[in-house]
Amino acid sequence: MEAAGLPLPDDVEALKALVVSMGAELAAAQARASATDAMIAHLKLQIAKLRREQFGPSGERSRRLLDQLELQLEEHTATASEDDLAAEVASGGTTHVPAFARRRPAKKPFPEHLPRERIVMPAPCSCPACGGTRLSKLGEDITETLEVIPRQWKVIQTVRERFSCRDCEKITQPPAPFHVVPRGWAGPGFLAMLLFDKYGQHQPLNRQAERFAREGVPLSLSTLADQVGAATFALMPLYRQIEAHVLAAERLHGDDTTVPVLAKGKTDTGRLWVYVRDDRPFGGADPPAALFHYSRDRRGEHPQAHLDSWTGILQADAYGGYGELYAAGRRPAPVLEAGCFAHARRKFFELADIEAAARRKSRGERTGSIYPIALEAVQRLDALFDIEREINGLSTEARHAVRQERSAPLMEALHAWMIAQLSSLSRNHDLAKAINYMLRRWPAFSRFLEDGRVCITNNAAERALRCVPLGRKAWLFCGSDRGGQRAAVIYSLIGTAKLNDVDPQAWLADVLARIAGHPAHSLDELLPWNWRQRPAAIAA
Repeated sequence: MEAAGLPLPDDVEALKALVVSMGAELAAAQARASATDAMIAHLKLQIAKLRREQFGPSGERSRRLLDQLELQLEEHTATASEDDLAAEVASGGTTHVPAFARRRPAKKPFPEHLPRERIVMPAPCSCPACGGTRLSKLGEDITETLEVIPRQWKVIQTVRERFSCRDCEKITQPPAPFHVVPRGWAGPGFLAMLLFDKYGQHQPLNRQAERFAREGVPLSLSTLADQVGAATFALMPLYRQIEAHVLAAERLHGDDTTVPVLAKGKTDTGRLWVYVRDDRPFGGADPPAALFHYSRDRRGEHPQAHLDSWTGILQADAYGGYGELYAAGRRPAPVLEAGCFAHARRKFFELADIEAAARRKSRGERTGSIYPIALEAVQRLDALFDIEREINGLSTEARHAVRQERSAPLMEALHAWMIAQLSSLSRNHDLAKAINYMLRRWPAFSRFLEDGRVCITNNAAERALRCVPLGRKAWLFCGSDRGGQRAAVIYSLIGTAKLNDVDPQAWLADVLARIAGHPAHSLDELLPWNWRQRPAAIAA
């Protein structure tokens, strides 16, 4: 670039060389700038993750911020790699970006369980230097390249030969293979892929049908929908097993979310309810599971019907529909309410979110006030969260002892502080509403001090429901109430498999292949936490 101020040569070849040189320098500068942007994005992501680990998650906003930073890092890294290669091409392979500015991602070793295909390059027959034929092998260098085999379709032909008896003239033939749909055609692996892509990867059937057609297997939407309905019916016994396992727990997480439902000339708002059994925070040995239910509205009769015969501790938000479950005269016994500190903290955090207010101000949007009282409330609640992170996974007795020693004084101080602050606030003030949210339910929020099994948040249920908001962006709505009920069944199966660290698609494929001939009295052997212990099934 320094040549821009010098006299230009009159020779055409010299001019061409100058233009090439300037283009190479420009490409190198662009590569350095892209590398710097990628490094900045990487450091921002690291800072955000470290802050999240140090100060704890701040709800959905923090998770969305990390997702956005990861997307930016992805784009900047791809751009830097592209500009780096363009600079090398422009300079004839002699220019490179300095290492401190362009640090390429380190490649980790490929997993050992992946099959290896060994390709040996042909060895020379003679020495390329002197032509001698007396060559001795000194060793070898291996370069590993990760490759993928595209999805392969095949048709399995099951041949059933018929035989005739020469003595009695009776004809015998083996029975036809099992299909989920009577006289069906879809194999268990195909059905598992269909269900997992629809409910686990949020790919509607019409998009799957388009992809199948591009791969040379045209299947109509109605044909695929028929298979989904039949597979859901075949898996209902497992759903009932999971339902019984969840309702046998002494403590549950409960939550719900909206799901649009197609109706005549409009879209109604249905509900998907989830009840999660997860005893891992207090070292419980029972496996976790998630149970989904669907309803057309949010009336309180639905959770009352879901938990009609259940008693125990319910961790949920302050939804009024749970009120009948907590009533003193409920039969067989009242359900004990446990409050969610994440919901309570969120109300204060929104009033103390300095960073969000600064971003809105920079965009010229209207910003609310930042209240020191809200900031102090967040800090007091965060002290409780710090203690919970330390005792996560300990036994019930150990958690109870630590809470009595460290958390109980903090809760007493928080209660007294909230009462004192409430007296100085207007009744309709946002801070007063946030404080009253806790004070009016103080026995529910104090429940964790009395029982080591209780968590202070309802995040287990919120994590289980996360699949529904993600899916809504893809499939937009359920086609009918029956569609919502099918979604609840498959969400329960997939969610339970994920909670037990089981590949949902592999598990569904194995279950669909075996469930017809499996004894009904030992159906629990097919549940995810028992299936996980079968190495042969996992390998298959």
